[in-house]
Formats: sequence, structure tokens, C-alpha cells
Amino acid sequence: MNLISPRARAEALLKTLTLEEKMYQLSAQMMWEVESDYEEKRNHKEGNYRNPGHFMHFDRPEPATPAEVAQRINRDVQLTMDAHPHPIPPLEHGEALHGAQWGMATCFPQPIAMAAMFDDDMVERIADVIGKECAAVGVRQALTPVVNIARDCRWGRTVETFGEDVLLSSNTGVAICKGLQKNGVIATPKHYADNYAAGGRDSNYSDSSERTMREVWLKPFEACFKEGGALSVMAAYNSWEGVPCSANDRLLTEILRDEWGFEGFVVSDYWGVEGVHEAHKLVDSYHKAEAVCLKAGLDVNLPHSCYEKLCKAYDEGLITEADIDRAVLRVLTAKFAIGLMDQPFADPAAADALVRCDAHKQLALESARRSIVLLKNDGLLPLKRESLKKLAVFGAGANKLPVGENYSGPFKRLWEAPDAKTPLEYLREYLEGYAEVIFAEDEDIDTVAAACDAALYLTAVVEGEGMDRSDIRLPGVTRKAQADESAIIVGKFEVEIKTDQEESIRRMTAANKHSAVILLNGAPVDMTAWLADCAAVLEAWYPGEQGAQAMTEILFGEVNPSAKLPITFPRSVGQLPLFYSAKPSGRGHGYVENDGSPLYPFGYGLSYTTFEMGEITHTLEDNSLTVTLPVTNTGDMDGAEVVQVYLTGTNCDVVMPCLELKAYRRAEVKAGETVTVTLTVPAEAFCYYDRKMTLGMHNGDYTVSVGASSADLRGSFKVKVRDGKLTEA
Repeated sequence: MNLISPRARAEALLKTLTLEEKMYQLSAQMMWEVESDYEEKRNHKEGNYRNPGHFMHFDRPEPATPAEVAQRINRDVQLTMDAHPHPIPPLEHGEALHGAQWGMATCFPQPIAMAAMFDDDMVERIADVIGKECAAVGVRQALTPVVNIARDCRWGRTVETFGEDVLLSSNTGVAICKGLQKNGVIATPKHYADNYAAGGRDSNYSDSSERTMREVWLKPFEACFKEGGALSVMAAYNSWEGVPCSANDRLLTEILRDEWGFEGFVVSDYWGVEGVHEAHKLVDSYHKAEAVCLKAGLDVNLPHSCYEKLCKAYDEGLITEADIDRAVLRVLTAKFAIGLMDQPFADPAAADALVRCDAHKQLALESARRSIVLLKNDGLLPLKRESLKKLAVFGAGANKLPVGENYSGPFKRLWEAPDAKTPLEYLREYLEGYAEVIFAEDEDIDTVAAACDAALYLTAVVEGEGMDRSDIRLPGVTRKAQADESAIIVGKFEVEIKTDQEESIRRMTAANKHSAVILLNGAPVDMTAWLADCAAVLEAWYPGEQGAQAMTEILFGEVNPSAKLPITFPRSVGQLPLFYSAKPSGRGHGYVENDGSPLYPFGYGLSYTTFEMGEITHTLEDNSLTVTLPVTNTGDMDGAEVVQVYLTGTNCDVVMPCLELKAYRRAEVKAGETVTVTLTVPAEAFCYYDRKMTLGMHNGDYTVSVGASSADLRGSFKVKVRDGKLTEA
């Protein structure tokens, strides 16, 4: 073990580097631009792909085994080190929001589904596996987690987030960071900050006030650094206070480093530095954009080499060697901290043995089981296979792996797993010897549904980066065509939507009252056109490679659903933005058409059993609150309940949210048994920014409510803060 600190080792190495070598450490190379013409690409004026400090291997033959991936990365790492006077290995980065993007990696539920588990320990276990599989092939920086708050579900990237709540997003993000970094893989929370904008338009400018930025958008990032130990962060595309985030010294230096003490390095979102010039038009050239970003606190320009631009900025006196040294020191310190400088190579044989091993696939199954939300059940579920003769299955999602079609992790265009099953395949396997499973096109839905004992419709939703929506209905043929033209990175979508899905569901439920809809999606959808006539609805999200088994087990009662909604489901697009923790309006008027209540509230989710919450007791000590209550499973099936604690603040110095989640705990309870659940609400939960924007435990009266969702509160009590002390009311 090296007893010298990573920073001290980095400082010593920095002193030996030429200016050229330093500049390369701030450059990257995306390997879809370079295949085999290595010598041709050695012109340093183009960045000399062998010398950059960062790689991303996007271009590769498919399918590729983990060993083949590791060998490819090892080769290019070696070539890069050979090209350096000082053999500094490049830092390989990749997307990994729900599984490593490389090498047939294990495909877990998408982030929005992870949040639905309300289970930080399970999320950390998932991230631990992702970290192991990244490191196994040589990927040592993961561009995850997305801790932007999703408060308008028209945003196409809602699927990448942990939903609308600050605490849930913070805790889930921290769990991801911890799980990754215990494997020597750098976590990179993104997109810093306020990458969401009103109207659900991706990367639009932010008009958030200082208060909103501090209360909402920044909190998950701060948690990821202070609690999760994240060593990197990705700057957002958008601007805040009139300055692009990639060039925003308030965000990148004053808040991130001076206030929070962050010592890692900042990377741009892809082409974000170019955007400072081309999109934001803050400066009149790319090299000037490079200069203002570097001086503001951005360290690494992704995904291209910025060597030439750094040289020009330096020659014109726009940046100094001290500016470069500051950024390079951060990068080198991180490389030493994760052990990259001591062991830069992956073990191909070990990669083949580890990646997508049985234990990892089992975790994918467990997490899928915990992520699926039962939204409605009029007595249809669970189905009994012993009583079924014929089951009708419809929808574009039935015959497709439920992994989600975006670039953020394993997906079918770049991932092959012969043993992974579609919902239709697994249903047929599960019902073999019991019932016939009839899969039919929507055009035959009336006759087929009427001839069967029960019917299922598995939806398809086209969404992802670059696919923001103006409405939230289930897409039809027109939406599919539009998405094919606007999709970012992934390109053409494979899902075949051949009809109006809403009309198909209406026809199915009219023909067979024993009908259920399984939503395969990453954000809320408008269900008002068909929900009333549907007997059951499952929100399955994109549950990952083992999702087909998990969905089937829940449909037939092998597994009791336990997930909760991490995001509010509106009745229609006209309610957006709609989130449970909004601040009260001045008069409380709703719309003429509705009262403003959601279709399904934050924290909601049904079970096949019932839970009773008993007497709530509490204690106060050291300005923290401990809440204790018994939870009894009053049904005849084992299950799990998520106990949720909310605060409502009144008589404070400023207007407080109507309700805020401050603690949660998943409790496993066997049928007929009772468990005692204890939750801690820390002192920080009672802190807020006063009128002078000072954070602290200012005076206020609080109602503490405990329940099963933000709209299902089973009991409450009051406490107060006076002169910085939390006391009984």
C-alpha cells in the first residue's frame, strides 16, 4: 500500500509534466472516430488520440464479450501510455445509469424504477454490481447518477432520474455513488445544475431563483459529494442566471468548491463547451469558450480533444499555466485515488467470469420485483393459472425485452443476452401446461380478447433524450414516426407501434372485463381515456433484463407488489407541472375542469395484502426526531410496506412546502404479523433558508405526518423549533 496521499502523488507528478502533457490530461477522445488508423491519427494538432487523459469507447463490434471489451480497452490504454513521456493511463468513462453500457453487462431497472423501490440498500447493491462490471472491462468513470429533479413529466429524460422528490433523489444518488466508488469507479452526478426547465424542455435555460436552486436543484448534488464521496460531476447544458453552467463560476467554484469543499474534477456534458459558443453565444469562438469554462472551474472537455483549443487560448493569453495546473491536479488526484495509476489494466478472463454472472442476474430479478407498482386492482389480480384456459396478450411491449431504449445503459442495439426473455416468452413458459397464451395484433383485439379468460395489454412509450413531449398520452403511429426523426444517440427505435394504443385498450376492456394494462415506460402517462374500464394496471417502468419474470410473478401472485410512485401521476397534461411538495397558492383555486388533485399521488402503490399502522410514538434528542410505530400485515399474504414521514411547516419566516418527505423505511411483514418500524428525522430536516437566505433551524411549527403515501397519512403529531432547538409543541 502506498502511504503517500493521492494528492501528494499527483502534485509530484504534475511538476514533471510538460505543458503539452498537461493539456492532454484535460482532453478526451471518443472512439467512434478512431478505429484502426492509429498512425494516421497521431497528428498532435488534431489531439493525438493516443495522448488524451480520457477515453470513451463507443464504436465497437457487436456483440462483444466482456473479455473482448477489456482487451480493446487494455490495448488503447497501453498505446496511450506508450505515447507519453510519462506513462499516464487514460481514464475510460461510460454511461451506466442502469447497468454498464459495455460487454453484455447486467441490465437493471431504469433509474426511475430504482427510485420506486424506496430501498437505498438495494440501490447500493445494484450500483456495487454496476461498478464491478464497469471495472472488470476497464471502465473507471461512470456518467451516473442523474440527480436532476423531474417535476414535469413531459421531459423526455424523466426515465433517467429518481423522480420528483429531493430526499428520495438525494438518498438514491448517494447510494449509487457509494456502490460505484467502492469498486474504484468514479461516480459522476449530473447534470449540474437545474437541467430540467418548466415545460419539460430538455436543457432549456433556468430561471430558478436562488431560493429554488438551493432548496431543490442543488440538494441532491451536495449529498452526492458530502455523503456519497463522488469524485466528479458533469456540468449541465443549460444556463443559470444568464451564464452557461459549463462556464458558471458561481456553480463550479463558489458553491461547488468554496462552499461544499468538493475536491474532484468537473467534466462537461458532451459538446457542452462548444455550446457555450455555438448555442449560448457567450463568446465568438470555440477556443474562447474553452478558456472561460476552464477559468470558471470546468476541468475536462468531453467528448473530443480540446488540445488545439487549449493551445490557442494559452497563446492568446486567455488562460495561464496556473489555470491548467489547477485542473490537471484534480484529474491526476482522482486517477491516483481510484488506483488507476497503479493498475490501469483489466483482466479479460476475470471479466468474462464476472459480468452478468448468476448472482448479478439474480439481483436484477430481485430489483425488478421491488420496482413494479400496482396502481389499480379491482379484484382481477393476482391471476390464477390453474383457472385460466386462454390468456390474450396484446401491445407493442409484449414481444420486446423491457429494458428501455435509450443510451444510458445496456439496451438491445448494443446488448445481446440469449437467455433474456420478453414478457410474451416468459408468460408462455410460465403457463405451459396450464393455459394457452394467444398473442394477436391490435386489429384483432376485439375477437381475441372476447374469446379468452383474461387479457393483458403491454404498452410501448417512445421517450428519452431529445424526445420531450407536448402531451403525455400513450403514443400512436404518428408519435413513433416523429421520435424516429428526433432521437438522440440511439437513433431509430425498434419498438413497432402500429395503432392508437388508447383505442386498442378501450376495445380490449370492452370485449373482456378481466383486462389489465402493464405500462412499460419511464414517466407518467395520461390514463383518463381508458382507466375507468380497466380492471387492473401495473406500472412496470422498464424493469430490466429480468423484468419479464418479475412482471409475471406479480401478475400471478408469486410476488406481492411493494413499490411506490417516486413521481406524481397527473390526470392530464393540463395539470403540469404537478408535484406533491409544491408551495401553497395564494387563493387555492384549481382548474375549471378539475380540482388539481393527481390521478395517483407521490408515494402511492397498492399491495395484495393490507397494512395497519398502529400508535405513533416519538422522542426528541439532539435536535433530531425519532418516530416509532407498529406495522401489522392484516391480510393473508406476506408483503412489504414503505412507511413515509412527512413534514408540514407553518409560522416560519418564509412560506414552506405543503408537504415534504423527510424519512422512509421499507418494512417486510409476514401475513398476520407485526413489526416495529423506527425512523429518524435528522436536525437538517427542520432547517430552511430564511428571508436573508441563511440556512438554519429558524423558528417554526411543524406537523409530522406518517403514512403510506403523500395522500394516505395515517397519523400525525406536532413539534416546534424555537431559538435553534427542536422541542415538543
